[in-house]
Amino acid sequence: MSYARPEYLVDTEWVAKNLNNPDVRIIESDEDPLLYATGHIEGAVQVDWFSTLQHPLRRDFLTKEKFEEVASNLGITNDTTVVFYGDKSNWFAAYALWLFQYYGHQNVKIMNGGRLKWEQEKRPFVKDVPSYPKTTYKAKEADKSIRAFRDDIFKQIDAKKPLVDVRSPKEYSGELTHMPNYPQEGATRGGHIPTAVSIPWAQAVNEADSTFKTKDELVALYEGKNIKPDGEVIAYCRIGERSSLTWFVLKYLLGYEKVKNYDGSWTEWGNLVDAPIEK
Repeated sequence: MSYARPEYLVDTEWVAKNLNNPDVRIIESDEDPLLYATGHIEGAVQVDWFSTLQHPLRRDFLTKEKFEEVASNLGITNDTTVVFYGDKSNWFAAYALWLFQYYGHQNVKIMNGGRLKWEQEKRPFVKDVPSYPKTTYKAKEADKSIRAFRDDIFKQIDAKKPLVDVRSPKEYSGELTHMPNYPQEGATRGGHIPTAVSIPWAQAVNEADSTFKTKDELVALYEGKNIKPDGEVIAYCRIGERSSLTWFVLKYLLGYEKVKNYDGSWTEWGNLVDAPIEK
């Protein structure tokens, strides 16, 4: 059984064949921002989730105007097919794709398997940093239908609608209040949002090569925990990056119509005064 929206996924072979396609821009987005400099796919540009995509002052994304500037500087037009890939099974590639969608860029894809699969196939990495002629990119108004805010979470709890906690079981149980090596992502309280089910993001990908699991496996994974395609679903993690991968899986691989990513996630909820928490 093929994915609901297979056009949002390409394989390494497709990318290899389109390296010189002027209508395609390949973007590497990693958890480790130093990886790109050690070698990347030929022609790929770097988008760092923190320094490129975040607002410099407040806890939010870059503004629509800044997003237009970033896209223009990368030589992206409104018609460009943008293909994302990265480390960690495409965590941050999915996050970057989600943000491009938030500002209305429709033609987006993920390279299945990310850096790991490209490397396993012994395909070449280069160190040359490409530059492209600047464009005049025009973003759309932010698409709030794919982003959840804390008030949406309160409404979701009250309506007993499903939330998916994609963090590790120890974060879900409250044993860990922050991920090891990520002290800046700490929260004063551990646990999970009431009504949320635990489906760690990594269960959606194959450990061996970082590719997504089959549609049948994904259906069993989410519907097995009562996350059904006809409901309104919100996914969250700590800062919204792992949950953007789950959002991608639910929306494009399984075809869920109403799925949002809560990017405030646990760093907001676990520090929020008077917000209900379960352990």
